[in-house]
Amino acid sequence: MYVVATAGHVDHGKSTLVKALTGQEPDRWDEEKRRGLTIDLGFVWTTLPSGRDLAFVDVPGHEKFLGNMLAGVGPAPAVMFIVAADEGWQEQSDDHRDAVDAFGITDVVIAMTRADRADEEQREQTRARIAREVAGTTLENAPVIEVSAHSGEGLDDLRRALDTLLELAPTPDPDARLRLWLDRSFSIRGAGTVVTGTLGAGTVSVGDTLDLSGVSVQVRGLQSEEKQATSMTPAARVAVNLRGRSADQIARGEVLVTPGAWIITDTLDVAGSGFDNPPREVVVHIGTAAVEAAFRRLGDRHARLTLTRALPLQVGDRLVLRKPGERSVYSGVQVLDVDPPELGRRGAGARRATELAGMNPAGDAAHEVTRRGAMRRADIVRLGIDVPADPPKGIVAFRDFWVHAVTLLRWRDVLANALDEHVGAEPLSPGLSRGAALTALNLPDENLLGLVVAAAKLEQGDGVLRRPGRPVDLGDAERGVATLEKRLRVVPFAAPEADDLTELGLGTRELAAAERAGRLLRLGDGVVLLPDAPRIALARLRGLDQPFTTSAARQVLDTTRRVAIPLLEHLDTAGLTRRIDGSLREVR
Repeated sequence: MYVVATAGHVDHGKSTLVKALTGQEPDRWDEEKRRGLTIDLGFVWTTLPSGRDLAFVDVPGHEKFLGNMLAGVGPAPAVMFIVAADEGWQEQSDDHRDAVDAFGITDVVIAMTRADRADEEQREQTRARIAREVAGTTLENAPVIEVSAHSGEGLDDLRRALDTLLELAPTPDPDARLRLWLDRSFSIRGAGTVVTGTLGAGTVSVGDTLDLSGVSVQVRGLQSEEKQATSMTPAARVAVNLRGRSADQIARGEVLVTPGAWIITDTLDVAGSGFDNPPREVVVHIGTAAVEAAFRRLGDRHARLTLTRALPLQVGDRLVLRKPGERSVYSGVQVLDVDPPELGRRGAGARRATELAGMNPAGDAAHEVTRRGAMRRADIVRLGIDVPADPPKGIVAFRDFWVHAVTLLRWRDVLANALDEHVGAEPLSPGLSRGAALTALNLPDENLLGLVVAAAKLEQGDGVLRRPGRPVDLGDAERGVATLEKRLRVVPFAAPEADDLTELGLGTRELAAAERAGRLLRLGDGVVLLPDAPRIALARLRGLDQPFTTSAARQVLDTTRRVAIPLLEHLDTAGLTRRIDGSLREVR
């Protein structure tokens, strides 16, 4: 299926022409039929001579309903622009041209309607005026087809022009992440909530779980052109039967998206023009949404928009801006950044405008990574930026991250300095804790710590970072440790009592440092021995009749029960001895 929206001045015959092409009445409301005036969006379809399935979104032309017109054109990939041959270019023709141009729609056919009411001179004048009015816009190269819905003149030519337009149009990506702007919601007895929209990219299938304004919903059924479907690919008009929200909770402008695939943002930087004497507030139109926003001019061609409602947006999106209460387009803008930095200090706006002027309108993965230091590839994609297979120059790939090489070197130096400062202040410390390292670095993601540790050539273990092979400086504890070592070399299992350790100035921190240095061994219940105590003990225990009792072990080791039991348990754990029952062990 292909989708084309209409556009053009009120009473120039948009709905009449669509009805002549499809045989269906696009006006849905009784008031529209009674007044002969399109008020809201209409949806009809037909088959072109090539066999292509074409759906029309018919929009109102009256200035009062410009918001509805923008909701119809916004999601559409192509436009049929209407100008009456007998009346020529009119005021709302300007507004609709500006809207189509602002949305960046280039696939356009211009239908010069009511040709039967115009003589050759009028037709030539209208053609010339159209050419002048569309010059320099996205409509500039659109073919102009003279047509009459009443006499049938040019209808076949228009069908062929539409066929050619759609044949040459870019093919939407069915594998893209879904963003379906909703234009209607209603309830059907026995089915429940149904929403409709123009599917411009991605695929929606029955059974999908999607996100609707932060609420998880499930797709119960699909329909297009009143036919059931199990899956729909772009471009298409689709009706989606949803479970998870009631119809009266869903408004036009809401959007169904692939969960977790989009940046939902209320702050964005844009590029445009004509920002002299800017308004303080604007109405932002994208897709079917119309959202009020604060407008901050950053420069002649750049501005920051702060939306009153967050939307799923991406780099490259085209927006239409209106001044509140006005019935014309103020400006068309293109999104440059959906996750912009804060503007705090004096002059920040001007500096930001300079930065934006140098940015690629399609986005730049290297720029985004450099700005943040590191990003997951998936997060770059969420911004709407194409990600090449290999990282660009100056960017390092690490797992699923891209990391700015210069920033990595800075993080390396920060970590090394933080470790040295910590060890200098706390010489008995085992090293810099992981938490302290993360605080010092302020990384965008703590999973990057391993990369920074490797860059700094540090080692990580037991929750701390340290330099490999760094000798432990016992400082003031050195004398007490040396005294204890001397005693234990004479009587290896005469572990000191708590009072002895206190007298030697050896507290928990000092003992831990000595153990890390390989000078002492700490067992359970506060027992402190030399590191070779287990080897000496094992040699003596082998001389006992096997199996042996704890009492026999205590005697051969010439120690107390306080020392013997934790020492034997240590040997058990090390697999050097084996406990047979509650009282017997044997050397393995």
